[in-house]
Amino acid sequence: MDPVATVLAREFPERRVAATARVPNGNHKRTAVATFADGGEVVVQTATDAAALALEADLSRAVRERTTIPVPRILASGALDGFGYVVVERAAGDELHERFVSLDSAARRRVARSFGVGLGQLHEAFSFGGYGRLGRSARGRPRADGGGCGVVDSLTDRGFDAASADGSDWETWFSAYAREGIAALPTEFDGLRERLADAVAAASLPANPPSRLYPWDFRPGNALVADGRVTAVLDWGQPMAAAPGLAVAKVEHLVADWYVEDGAPLRRAFRAGYESVRPPPAVPRAYRVAAVVHSAVDSAGEVTRPGYPERTGAAALDFHLNRLDALL
Repeated sequence: MDPVATVLAREFPERRVAATARVPNGNHKRTAVATFADGGEVVVQTATDAAALALEADLSRAVRERTTIPVPRILASGALDGFGYVVVERAAGDELHERFVSLDSAARRRVARSFGVGLGQLHEAFSFGGYGRLGRSARGRPRADGGGCGVVDSLTDRGFDAASADGSDWETWFSAYAREGIAALPTEFDGLRERLADAVAAASLPANPPSRLYPWDFRPGNALVADGRVTAVLDWGQPMAAAPGLAVAKVEHLVADWYVEDGAPLRRAFRAGYESVRPPPAVPRAYRVAAVVHSAVDSAGEVTRPGYPERTGAAALDFHLNRLDALL
């Protein structure tokens, strides 16, 4: 049986489904919108990695509880026949990825500020004792695979905490993370590869920065908008724990640089939003290099397509090369 139909039959046995429509999404999940005969709609996501989807659902609930970021309410989650699923309320709004460039300048700044406020709230709400990708510990609680040790913060009964996996300090973890991104770049980046590696190696990094949530895909491409305001942030998959400056560098790049030629006004709005919540962290050049490197290639090894309409081919490649060259 179709996984979506199986999930709907399990969670809503009393409601008749009138139609389902697949929605294009990332490489790790399948998404469909289900319309019931009574007119209601829900979003159903399924994934073969049930544990990763369950972790994403836990984080979504916690973000909804602890911040003002508009996160759609999760109606159900679980596992069936070897796959995980999440059922989420259907949020109102248009794809911000498609609408961002058509918003007027005031609305774009308002959106950028809201991402700064949201990231600041995430950094206030989620503290960890290590660095790396969040995962399940042996006792069933989320942890970060990387460095540091101990439990810093416990968030609701789902207990987002981070424990040491290998004892790596921040400099060791970050250097490996940045080098991994550089190595994943295709051959078209070879002219910059050595300079990128040198910039990372020469960086003066803090010895033991606080570890905060590093939301991997916190960007306009995963948001909805209506009346010039963000109405939903949709994707909380593959979360990590890192120094707050690394997340600032990545989100700022995806908000201020991704869609417009002159990102200075958006950058100012984003920073003002963050600073309205908490003092801004240090953002060394190496963090910005790592942010761009890890945004230039997707999980399938393909060069990402910035802007809307999306740049492709040489135009997409030039965008990333020019941004990295400017940083170097």
